[in-house]
Amino acid sequence: MLIDSYRHKGMRKSLVRVVHEKGIKDQKVLAALEQVPRHFFFEKAFLEQAYQDKAFPIGEGQTISQPYTVAYQTELLQVQPSDKVLEIGTGSGYQCSILLQLTPQVYTIEFNEVLFHKARKQFQMMGLSPFTFLGDGSEGLPAHAPYHKILVTAGAPIIPKTLLRQLTIGGKLVIPVGDTGLQKMLRITRVAEEEFTKEEFDNFKFVPLLGNQGWK
Repeated sequence: MLIDSYRHKGMRKSLVRVVHEKGIKDQKVLAALEQVPRHFFFEKAFLEQAYQDKAFPIGEGQTISQPYTVAYQTELLQVQPSDKVLEIGTGSGYQCSILLQLTPQVYTIEFNEVLFHKARKQFQMMGLSPFTFLGDGSEGLPAHAPYHKILVTAGAPIIPKTLLRQLTIGGKLVIPVGDTGLQKMLRITRVAEEEFTKEEFDNFKFVPLLGNQGWK
């Protein structure tokens, strides 16, 4: 049974304060962070770690992202309540749960079968209903395209053209691109059928994006 006590909520408030002090200004993003119990994604023994602003291993060589990183990417995405969002890399399901506070239309795809089933179970326990898929996220999810927003939660060697084609006109892709050691956060906006603008932001270190358009 999932319990979200006053103590948990207090720890979450403190975490949101830390993230805000690091530069996250979007009130909707901060409210989403305060809404989602991050400790639901951790074993009971790791409660203290759940509310530290740090990434944490979730098995299968993957991590639950640092709350600041989750907030940073979400803020860049500028999600509106009517947006249809595609998340590449479900992982623990934490980032997806944050996105669901901003729009009900979240599609999420996971490469790793163990994590896929674990995240689906987690969503059910939390009463959340994203559209979940198992497969190669580097190729996106063309069957359900186009999307207003696409978020990639793993480091890519290139900007996958397949993802760009799945954006609406005016749609945005937020993706970390670089080598396996360090990636630059990019925001690509599709301004016309064949025209895109690119903005560069801070450097981050993500687990590698696997798949045909990712790291082999």
